Amino acid sequence: MNRIVLSSFLVFMTVSLSHANDIVPVKQIGLELASTIAMKSVESCRKNGYNVSAVVLDRAGNVQAALRDTLAAPYTLEIAERKAGMAIMSGIPSSEFRKARADIRPELNHINGLIVMEGAQPIRAAGSLIGAVGVSGAPGGDKDDLCAKAALKDVEERLEFAN
Repeated sequence: MNRIVLSSFLVFMTVSLSHANDIVPVKQIGLELASTIAMKSVESCRKNGYNVSAVVLDRAGNVQAALRDTLAAPYTLEIAERKAGMAIMSGIPSSEFRKARADIRPELNHINGLIVMEGAQPIRAAGSLIGAVGVSGAPGGDKDDLCAKAALKDVEERLEFAN
């Protein structure tokens, strides 16, 4: 009898484990947080006199929030999105990726949704990559990057304690 119970249990566990990854729970950035990060990025750059666009992508690279300051050039939206795409792809700030992989920068710049420029930060919540923010329009990617970092600093507590 024990062998029948044990073998039934083993068959059940084998079937259960083979389907364990059919559905995967994923942490995703919400609209409210994405909008806040985009706005805080724009506001941070405004304080320094820069008219920028800020785009927040979710972990899959989809636009969750996009803002263009009134006087920012229209193309800054696309550049900000592509910068954020690089941060999603690499999982590190776009400035770090640019320094580390200058050897493949020209090739990556030809891929839709990516551009190897400074100005994007990955967004992590409770240790998980949930998105990225890209900023474009300041006079230099280093300044775009500072605005993105300032926005993330402003929501640091929300990210740290996210479930």
